[in-house]
Amino acid sequence: MTADRADKVAQDAHRSVETAALAAAGLAAAMPRLVLEARRTAMSVQHGLHGRRRAGSGENFWQYRRFVDGEPAQRVDWRRSARDDVLYVREREWEAAHTVWIWPDLSPSMLYASKGHAPKRDRALIVAFALAELLVKGGERVGIPELMRPSATRRIVERMAESVVLAPVLPASLPVAFSPSPLSEVVLLGDFWSPADEVAATLHALAASGAHGHVVQIVDPAEETFPFSGRIEFREPEGGARLTVGRAESWRTDYDLKLVEHRARIRAAAERLGWSFAVHRTDRPASELLLALHARMGAGGGPAMTRKGRSTGGDHPFVSGGPA
Repeated sequence: MTADRADKVAQDAHRSVETAALAAAGLAAAMPRLVLEARRTAMSVQHGLHGRRRAGSGENFWQYRRFVDGEPAQRVDWRRSARDDVLYVREREWEAAHTVWIWPDLSPSMLYASKGHAPKRDRALIVAFALAELLVKGGERVGIPELMRPSATRRIVERMAESVVLAPVLPASLPVAFSPSPLSEVVLLGDFWSPADEVAATLHALAASGAHGHVVQIVDPAEETFPFSGRIEFREPEGGARLTVGRAESWRTDYDLKLVEHRARIRAAAERLGWSFAVHRTDRPASELLLALHARMGAGGGPAMTRKGRSTGGDHPFVSGGPA
């Protein structure tokens, strides 16, 4: 390696570290606002939603119910029954508690935002926090792969925010490899501009244990419509590559074709696994995506899920956001 080449590599590495440090500082500064917006979003869709708690031989108390003739007498809660002339049974939550893993993409490409729109990263975090809030209130446990163990704490939003801000590793464009249990659900929120083969391989690895999942591609409107014209310099946010185009508008047709092809390959990979796929644009309300996700997960009156996670209510998209 020549001295000039070595200097360029060192400069690129230094620039990447500086960019990561600035992004981390920006994330920490924005987090209080994102938490508040997530809570408002969750509250706006909470009315009418129902949780998915089930009775069983778990550890946490759920509710009292009346004793039924024929049940073993040891199930009676005599202390509670002593208050009335009725026998009560103390029910606990189902022992195989449902766990939802939510992965928000925090890689540099998620910082992109065209004029008048918020960064894709902010939308991913708002939806992740709001969805967690609804799920925990419905009796679920929520975790973040590699960053936070599943929890059902009432402070789930604060716990997630702290885990994200204090993350010890630089964010990657795709979730780390882990093995969710067959009873788990996985929600992936990112732009998924990585090569389609890499995205498909990641989905296959996550689904290997039998877990069901949902893939949401969050995009900026400019990434959908390619409104650029004239001389434009494009910069790859994660690799630092730059490309100057003389007449950007001449690229629009090819760009649209590549976009449709890329998205179709990811959608096909998800559908082969029984996972759902959707596109969400940042010029649409976060509550729209939140409602659709909650319904798709079987918690809000949407299509019922079979044991393998496939929809029994027909194959139809649950979020629309541009060409698919």
